[in-house]
Amino acid sequence: MFTPTSNPSRHAAPLSYTGTRRTTLTALAAAALLAGGALSSAHAQSDYPNKPVRLVVPYAPGGATDVIGRVLAKQLSDALGQQFVVDNRAGAGGSLGAGQVGKSPADGYTLLMGAFTSHTINAALMPAVTPFDIHKSFSHISVVGTVPLVFVVNPNVPAKSLKELVELARSKPGTLSFASAGNGSPQHLATEMFKRQAQVDVLHVPYKGSGPAIADLLGGQVNAMIDTVPAAQSQIKAGKLRALATTTRERVPSVPDVPTSVEAGMPDMQVSSMFALSAPAGTPDAIIQKINAALKTILSNQEVKDSMLAQGALATYATPEESTRIINAEYAKWAKLIKDSNIKAE
Repeated sequence: MFTPTSNPSRHAAPLSYTGTRRTTLTALAAAALLAGGALSSAHAQSDYPNKPVRLVVPYAPGGATDVIGRVLAKQLSDALGQQFVVDNRAGAGGSLGAGQVGKSPADGYTLLMGAFTSHTINAALMPAVTPFDIHKSFSHISVVGTVPLVFVVNPNVPAKSLKELVELARSKPGTLSFASAGNGSPQHLATEMFKRQAQVDVLHVPYKGSGPAIADLLGGQVNAMIDTVPAAQSQIKAGKLRALATTTRERVPSVPDVPTSVEAGMPDMQVSSMFALSAPAGTPDAIIQKINAALKTILSNQEVKDSMLAQGALATYATPEESTRIINAEYAKWAKLIKDSNIKAE
């Protein structure tokens, strides 16, 4: 006898329908969660910043990177309505703090006020121990400033121009001494660039920082140095050091009477310490663009330009894309020089 409960098809269809409905409901729930997460993320980005931002300066307080960082932190706090708090994380020539930022969450709340000339040199010179990948660890927001370098000599050195310094070096191969702030420093690499471009042999004398190097240069223990304008300008203006040329295309406002390397006949001798604001790689583009737009306004402000110029830094603005290209080119320049000159880290 036929009974309704004995027909399997009458039970199978409802079971199949229920399974499909459950699958559909699960998929809809997942989609809703994803959509909610996307909306939440988009809201967080549009609402950025909604809490204080940590601005890591990978050097001790008082240096150019720190001063520039504090100027920009104040301006960004005013422009974006949240505190940008400077956090000094010195060590390993700036690599320690930069490495910490590179490993931080990519949410825009940890940023790097970096000295990217030093960072690119470290990455090229010591890739095995540098705690970040210069190409992969950061999303660059903007190059914010440059600090030019200047050739200076002790007044007892007879050279009155860069051309005369080259001639003097050629007349005494290996004896004209050039101080630097240490092996692998921008000052050292600038000296190596000078040696190759001028085809001279000079004696490199590394110190532990610009301070001791300048002290011995003033005392006559060394003959010359290529140092940052901020470190040397007070001694230049006091007549205790003779400035021969800046490593720039245009004259530096703080030392307007000093000719450029272009004017001095070495147009390719272009070296400046570069500073940039960067975030961990993967930081949402909306956040990068929001900070960049604020910086564009900030860096055009004459008061900000003057504050940076007081430290010997020239205010600079670039888009994130331009900044990435500039920093990659900086790395390529130093990596080639390090390889060609066979420079080794100590």
